[in-house]
Amino acid sequence: MALVAFLIGQRVARGASGAAVQDAVPSGAVRAPDISSMSPEERANRLFDLVMRFGEQGKTDSLKFFAPMAIEAYAMLGPPDVHARYDVGMIGIVIGDLPLARAQADTILAGDKTHLLGLVLAMKAAGLRGDMAARAGYQRRLAAAAPTERTKKLKEYADHQADIDAALKATGESKP
Repeated sequence: MALVAFLIGQRVARGASGAAVQDAVPSGAVRAPDISSMSPEERANRLFDLVMRFGEQGKTDSLKFFAPMAIEAYAMLGPPDVHARYDVGMIGIVIGDLPLARAQADTILAGDKTHLLGLVLAMKAAGLRGDMAARAGYQRRLAAAAPTERTKKLKEYADHQADIDAALKATGESKP
């Protein structure tokens, strides 16, 4: 299954036709939308949304199939920015890849110790590994940083406002 996902990703990267990609999907698998005509950013975003939806629905077979494709789509964008790191880290959270999620959170926070997405991701990763003390520490840092950070009006904050709001609700803070 991983080999098929890799091959599909390679064909998409080379601009294979949507029909060829769809034909390469094994029978019984969920078919991806035709992403061959999309920009690399659009592909990564579409695959991210697909992985998040499958995670919410508990479709583990689909997650195993599409998560590597989504991660590869982000790798093809070049050096990742904070937004891409958060998205890749969230894929790690959904598929239970703790090292991936932690690495992305740590890298975000190394660049900006109060970045809301870094704190949200670190909080989720701590919860995934069962470290409730670390999770509570990240929650406190998130609640303290949120009022100032939100004034920055960063695109990634707007794109992931629901994640930030949900994490703040977990801290007992309300949205300004």
